Amino acid sequence: MKYSSTISSKGQVTVPQEIRNRIGLSAGDRVEFVIENGQTLIRPVRGELNPFEKYKGVLKSFRSRKEINAWVSDMRDHETRDRRKNRD
Repeated sequence: MKYSSTISSKGQVTVPQEIRNRIGLSAGDRVEFVIENGQTLIRPVRGELNPFEKYKGVLKSFRSRKEINAWVSDMRDHETRDRRKNRD
């Protein structure tokens, strides 16, 4: 499938919605233009940070593997109960 856009007098281009969705772009995101093998690519600028960094601290800290396993077991029990409620 082909997409096109017009360059404004300021050199700006509107990236079509389908392309933004496909490569995960949102307003304010940075993109980079890369020339490889005679082709110009546009791709999101991704930092070197761990993609899960933003979730750090969401869950409580665990002191041992035993605590982690107990928490996972509890979560599974809740999920099973929820499924049973939805079936009834």
